[in-house]
Amino acid sequence: MREQSLARLLEIMEILRSEQGCPWDREQTLESLKSPLVEETYEVLDAIDGGDRQALKDELGDLLLQVVFQAQLCREEDSFDFYDVAQAICDKLIRRHPHIFAEAEAVTSQDVIRHWEAIKQVERGGARRSVLAGVPRSMPPMPRAYQLQRKAARVGFDWPDVRGVADKVAEELREVEDALARDHAEDLREELGDLLFSVINLCRFAGCDAEEMLKGANKKFERRFQRVEQSVEAEGRVLPDCSAEELDRLWNEAKRAEKG
Repeated sequence: MREQSLARLLEIMEILRSEQGCPWDREQTLESLKSPLVEETYEVLDAIDGGDRQALKDELGDLLLQVVFQAQLCREEDSFDFYDVAQAICDKLIRRHPHIFAEAEAVTSQDVIRHWEAIKQVERGGARRSVLAGVPRSMPPMPRAYQLQRKAARVGFDWPDVRGVADKVAEELREVEDALARDHAEDLREELGDLLFSVINLCRFAGCDAEEMLKGANKKFERRFQRVEQSVEAEGRVLPDCSAEELDRLWNEAKRAEKG
């Protein structure tokens, strides 16, 4: 029954794309499916964060549908089909894990990474390519910055300790302050970008996921701001009626309330 589920999914997708199928499904292209693919990926992440395994199962199914959908479109143009996709990843996993499926040895995760990078170089026919070339340009800027930094660190381009990264953040902040003092908009944009990049690097070096850290900060801000709103509403007022000093006082009260 388990094996039949995949065959059934592929058959359903083929029917939906047929002349007698669904008008919406028949209109889709690889381009039009880019946004749904990203959306479904984020919904999987939400389900993981929520800890709901039933929700995760459903969202993984939606994500699998995106793979099946795109494979069907490529099958229709005689490029490849879903089974070619599955075979390709099977071959890649075996090829890139010689310490499991061949005679190579790998004791640590760093050994595995070295094998992985060497095998990728062979797969490219020995052609020289930047270490950073595998980071997709279409990734959102924050995770792309993290991946660029991680890739560079793999080949030794990294700070010796976290203090150096923290000092770099302080240096970039000083450059932001200098651009502000000179009232130079173009320099300010560039320096702010450098500051953000350095902060993401500090998160990486400290073993933290910058996106997760920002997500937590967002939640904290929402929670505290809503406390401010509730306090103002309890006084029969609205936020625009409050002075900056009053809002600052209420914000500090919200912070103290959270800390007990």
